[in-house]
Amino acid sequence: MNKVFGRWIGHSLSARLLWLTVIVTLLVEVMILLPSLGHERSAWLMNRVTEAHLAALTVSTAPHGVVDLSTRNELLRLSGTEAIRLVQGGRSILVLPPRGTVRAEGSINLAHETLFGSVLRALDVQFGLAPRDVLVTAPSPLQPNVIVQIVVHNPVLARHLWHYADHTAALSLAIALLTGLVVYVALNRVLVLPMRRLTESITRFREDPEHAAPLAIRPADEFRDDEIAVAARELASMQTELRAALWRNARLAALGTAVAKISHDLRNILSTALLVADRLSGSADPAIPSGATTLVDAVERATDLVTHTLSFAREGPPPLVRAACPLAELVADVAAQTRLLHERLTIETNIPAEIMPSLDRTQMQRALLNLMRNAAEAGAGRLVISSGIDAGQVIIDIVDDGPGLPERAQANLFRPFTGSARSGGTGLGLAIARDLVRAHGGELTLVATSSRGTHFRISIPLDPG
Repeated sequence: MNKVFGRWIGHSLSARLLWLTVIVTLLVEVMILLPSLGHERSAWLMNRVTEAHLAALTVSTAPHGVVDLSTRNELLRLSGTEAIRLVQGGRSILVLPPRGTVRAEGSINLAHETLFGSVLRALDVQFGLAPRDVLVTAPSPLQPNVIVQIVVHNPVLARHLWHYADHTAALSLAIALLTGLVVYVALNRVLVLPMRRLTESITRFREDPEHAAPLAIRPADEFRDDEIAVAARELASMQTELRAALWRNARLAALGTAVAKISHDLRNILSTALLVADRLSGSADPAIPSGATTLVDAVERATDLVTHTLSFAREGPPPLVRAACPLAELVADVAAQTRLLHERLTIETNIPAEIMPSLDRTQMQRALLNLMRNAAEAGAGRLVISSGIDAGQVIIDIVDDGPGLPERAQANLFRPFTGSARSGGTGLGLAIARDLVRAHGGELTLVATSSRGTHFRISIPLDPG
């Protein structure tokens, strides 16, 4: 009960909406009240004019047009005036003198009075700023060719206007409260309750983002295009994506922990393989040393990969050891490694020999190898790698003739575990390649993809400065 009452009188959106509606309605009623006061004053005076003419007609029916003193006083009282005069053709045709001494200190001609002037005079009367007695002149509603002049006692008019204002104010307050309540109920259902659902969902999600359910979209909101419905759909979508990202990050953290645990043992295994390869390199058989050299290079790269992967899991992108590197030689080495794994893949390179950017050879080798292997595993039979320099940037284009990336892979490109183009893939290859290129201050972008092939582009500064 206290919670509900607090919503009505506190600082909640519901309370502010209710009181804002009431206040605005009252202000509108006040704006209407002022002209209505002027109109009420004019109507009251015209009623006095009409009743004064009727009283005068009563006198005209008396014998010789004369009534006794008591009848005259009663007619003046009933008409609500202090004195009456009828004027026709510029001359007085009938006069009812006042009951006592009356001095009119002001005069009003209702035929020439505007609504604005009537409003001002009504306020003067109410606040005691008008003369006590005033002479009112107006054409008679009963006979337009007859001018009626009456003396009116303003305190009587003031009491009438105050009574009218009190009645109108009470009615205005009732209308304002009723209007405010109706508008409150309507807007509370249309605006406040949906906003409350949004804020409660945001609060729950902030407290426990991994387990709190996303905002449930009601069927009616799916087809609405107003701001609140759009905000609700976007919030539900954001919460769903954020939960998925949190779960992915949790799995990546677990993966990093697992890598950290096995890295030591794996490095020992690779060290043993490296020792055996060194011994094989001393064999008398000429074919064995050549193979042993290749094996040594592979084991050393695997050892570096484990070390860098562990560093990446702990600290983010690995530190770079930059040096001037012949790009044509680097691409040729990567192409040779890719051909060993994918014998049917044809790789063409078009790299000018003079291009020698400053980069970390090992890390860029990993990035290029990931891109080439992805193309081969996607079903490409031909791969073309070309390069050039544009505005201080080294541009490397990797174009394949594969089937292209599906829409799902394009929508989640460079995102681990969601951006893979093949069933069972992790999408880590592209994500790692982009991270390595960005570590060089460059960017990896998808230029085009279709059923005729895919085009990736690497751009890195020629001289990082």
